[in-house]
Amino acid sequence: MTTWKIDPTHSDVQFKVKHLMITTVTGQFGTFDATMQTSGDDFSNANITFEADINSITTQNEQRDQHLLQSDFFEAAKFPKMTFVSKEVKKVDNETYKLLGDLTIRDNTRPVELKVEYGGEVVDPWGQTKAGFELSGKINRKDFGLTFHAVTETGGVMLSDEVKLLASVQMVKQQ
Repeated sequence: MTTWKIDPTHSDVQFKVKHLMITTVTGQFGTFDATMQTSGDDFSNANITFEADINSITTQNEQRDQHLLQSDFFEAAKFPKMTFVSKEVKKVDNETYKLLGDLTIRDNTRPVELKVEYGGEVVDPWGQTKAGFELSGKINRKDFGLTFHAVTETGGVMLSDEVKLLASVQMVKQQ
C-alpha cells in the first residue's frame, strides 16, 4: 500500500453557487486534509478520505462568511467538519476517473459522484513524488440540510439549490 497526503499549500477546495440566478459566488475552505491509499500502477483502487474545517470558509465577504457559519447554513458550532469517504474509483481513461463516495455535511450523508482529471505525477526538486488532480461535481445543498431560502422583492430566487464543487489537489507520496 502507498499512502499519499494532500499538500494544502498547493491545493484548493472551492464551491460555487448562483446568486440571484445571474452571477456566481465562489467560496473556499482554507483548512482541509486528505489521505489517499493506493496499490498498483494507477489510482483505480484508491481509498480516499477528506475533511474540511467549516470555520475556515471564506467567500471574500466577512458578513456572508459569518452567515454561512450560522444555523441557516453550516451551523459550524455544532457541525465543524465536512467529510468525504470514497466508495469506488472508476478509471474512464488514462487521465479521467469517476470518484464515488459519501459526502457528509451537517450530519447528512449522501452519495456523490465527482469527475477526476489526473494531471500527472512528478518528482519535485526536493525529491518528493507528487500527483495532481482536478475534481468537479455538483450537489443539491438542501440534501445536506443547507435549506436557507429567500426571495427577492420581485419573487426571484436568492440562491440556487445546486452547488458546484471544485478542487485542485496536489498529493504527496509518503515515504
